[in-house]
Amino acid sequence: YSFLTPLKYESIEEKENNRIRESGDHLKKEIRFLLGGPQGSGLETAAQVLTSSYAIKGYWVYSTREYYSNIKGRHSYVNVRVSSENLPMAPRQHPDLIAGIDAETIFIHFPEASNNTIILYDNNQENTRIDRIPSIEPKTLKRLKNILEQNGYGQTLKDALLYAEEVRGARLLPLDYRAILKKLSEELGISLHVARRYQNTILIAVIASMTGLSLEALEKGFVRRWPGRTKIIEGNKKLAEIVYSIIEETDYRLGLSEPINPPSEYMVVSGNDIVAIGKIVGGLRIQTYYPITPAADESFTLEEYEDLERYKEGLGGIVVFQTEDEIAAISAAIGAALTGARSATATSGPGFDLMVEALGWAGINEVPVVVTYYQRGGPSTGLPTRGGQQDLYSAVFSGHGEYPRIVIASGDHREAFIDAVEAMNLAERYQLPVIHLLDKFLANSIVTLPVPELENILIDRGLLTRNPPGDYKRFDKSNGPISPRTPVGAEGIVTWHTGDEHNEEGHICEDPMNRLAMHDARMKKLEIASRGIPSEYKIKQYGGGRDFLLIGWGSTKGAALETLKELESVGIHGSYLHIRMLEPFPVEEVTSILREYDPDTVIDIEASRVPMLANLVSLNTGFKIHKFILKWTGRPIYVDELVQATQRILDKKTDMEVLKHGA
Repeated sequence: YSFLTPLKYESIEEKENNRIRESGDHLKKEIRFLLGGPQGSGLETAAQVLTSSYAIKGYWVYSTREYYSNIKGRHSYVNVRVSSENLPMAPRQHPDLIAGIDAETIFIHFPEASNNTIILYDNNQENTRIDRIPSIEPKTLKRLKNILEQNGYGQTLKDALLYAEEVRGARLLPLDYRAILKKLSEELGISLHVARRYQNTILIAVIASMTGLSLEALEKGFVRRWPGRTKIIEGNKKLAEIVYSIIEETDYRLGLSEPINPPSEYMVVSGNDIVAIGKIVGGLRIQTYYPITPAADESFTLEEYEDLERYKEGLGGIVVFQTEDEIAAISAAIGAALTGARSATATSGPGFDLMVEALGWAGINEVPVVVTYYQRGGPSTGLPTRGGQQDLYSAVFSGHGEYPRIVIASGDHREAFIDAVEAMNLAERYQLPVIHLLDKFLANSIVTLPVPELENILIDRGLLTRNPPGDYKRFDKSNGPISPRTPVGAEGIVTWHTGDEHNEEGHICEDPMNRLAMHDARMKKLEIASRGIPSEYKIKQYGGGRDFLLIGWGSTKGAALETLKELESVGIHGSYLHIRMLEPFPVEEVTSILREYDPDTVIDIEASRVPMLANLVSLNTGFKIHKFILKWTGRPIYVDELVQATQRILDKKTDMEVLKHGA
């Protein structure tokens, strides 16, 4: 457990806590809590209710969920940050509150307690032994038992709590969950069995009460989660009232200061949700998919807005089509694109593997199709519900032969929205496949997001015509590599498409000079795209410090930005180079920034064992990165561990740090 190592420096958080102690002010700018319980016990619902309730009051919220590849029963937990001011989208260690529905949550997370962490638990479970919980994996069980044994504690939940209290400095909050639910059953006139369905609301209400969130605000969270379901809302509200009255009689408080400059309009969305919304705004007409974690939720969101009647009448609308497998999904999306519809499919690693052959077909036929690619832990089934950035090579290099593609990667929810629109624009502008890379960490995190501005959102359909000249040839390159395209089925127009090399009309042709001309024209699209896509879209440098340069892509952005802020507070001034376009690689832009730094101060951050981005940088620019911070446990990069790792490298104690935090 890397979090047992104390921080070497006084972080911003520590400074804030010291200020609070010295001033007597009990209000904090940020509160962090961890909710845990069995998969299927309502933890995601709890996170949604709390996120909505805090957002309604003007707070900024970030929550991320970790769960096993199990429908029901295995351990799941949610990390939540609530702040009075805007915060980067990344998890942090050392929660102010650990709240468990079951004993397993406390056993799994008791080592994460730090000074003054409140641990909420069911006191009916104090005598539960850790080795009697069958869902704890043997290796996890052994590691946790060792922590207790080496510190002289027994194997019960009470022992783990004593360790957290006496060694880690935690404060214990035992509640009788059974008695609380019994009181709810009596007041509502329902059975205890039915009352247990509300159990996760005990955690919701404790957190809301401790942080000063009113019952009215919490009720709005219930209403947003269950609109129109009065009976469920009333049951949750009644249980919240019971819990509020209990907490009011204690001295357990987590004071949260008032919001600073809250957004006037905001959304509470997951990464999957915001990509779906971006596709709708961007004019998506056909989405195909085969269910796979964590991509499927995006298509489920789109299905909520599917309107087949409007589509049939030519008035817009979206068709969402679940196919029998991923090969059919990409093939159907390609077919839809050939008819002139804006089309996309969404998948994860194993599904993308099956799509590769058809993507090559789209490449040789210059079909504008989008693949939204959500990364998870691999290879094979790997870690199906965990995250990573190990599919970069897959997106950039997969497929036999050569064909042009554009690969973009989003670093946060705002970028994901813009990229969902721009992926379709790029596909049609340059007539090629576009792969939009995200990862599980971003997909499954829920944030408060200001409503994106739509004034600058443009729809670019490229050289699309429904009335081509009479001598129309689909692959005519006489005016450049990008040919005018017309939809299959346009009146009076016949086009040919084949997976073989072909001539201007689309007929199979293996003549060497034809091959030279056609293949060269296709690949030159990457040069055209490199010149045409603005540099500020391809990359962005954050911070102006010259002490060090962090370089990364995707969801490492949030942790990297907060690391800059933390280290700046102790006089170490750095920058973060965020690479958003990975193919064609922004050679000139990246090279110009790397030249400004001593190679010994350039640090690559990736959620993979192989530093794929660093290797891409070297391949394209010749600049060799030899300092790395890597993580491949399937858990996200936490700010605290990234700060410590960065400082160790800058102190010349190591060239590579492997991050390990997360249960």
